[in-house]
Amino acid sequence: MERRTMARRARDDLRAEVLDVAEQLAVAGDRPSMPELARRVGVSRQTLYSEFGDRDGLAAALVLRATGRFLDRIETALDGEPDLHAAWVAAVHAALTEAARNPLVTALLTGEAAVPSAFGSGSGPIVAAATDRAAGFLRRVRPDLPDADVRLAAATASRLVVSHLVLPGGTPDRVAGDVATVVLRILGAEQRG
Repeated sequence: MERRTMARRARDDLRAEVLDVAEQLAVAGDRPSMPELARRVGVSRQTLYSEFGDRDGLAAALVLRATGRFLDRIETALDGEPDLHAAWVAAVHAALTEAARNPLVTALLTGEAAVPSAFGSGSGPIVAAATDRAAGFLRRVRPDLPDADVRLAAATASRLVVSHLVLPGGTPDRVAGDVATVVLRILGAEQRG
């Protein structure tokens, strides 16, 4: 059992290293071949092919990791605030900050990056996942809200964030406050303070 755990940890570390290098190259605009990526990481081509299948598999893993981190940051921000307005301000601010910090996320959300065909086109899959997580948050903290309102508020917030990334409409602080206000108005919730 311990040997399998160690082997799994080594595989996870290798996978993370490959994805780190691939992300750095993607952000820089490079599209290295699998053999070139294997050389840069210091592993055999077969190791990469065994782990990711092919270049599309590697791209899919990169998209999934970037999306997961982005969504985790938003969900953590939502869960970190007791007040509904403050939670949405924190979540929108986290989304905008993460997108600004990670050019791959921005490219995925704005449609500037080539996304593997399994993920559809543009930001749709990320917006759908962000909507699902935001709606889940609202259902946890306000189970009394109508489901249609929850879905509308979550979808609206997600789309407004992407819209701001494509065509900035103010500072992240102002946009975060505006989106939070829209969400609360959709939900018919009172804004505190």
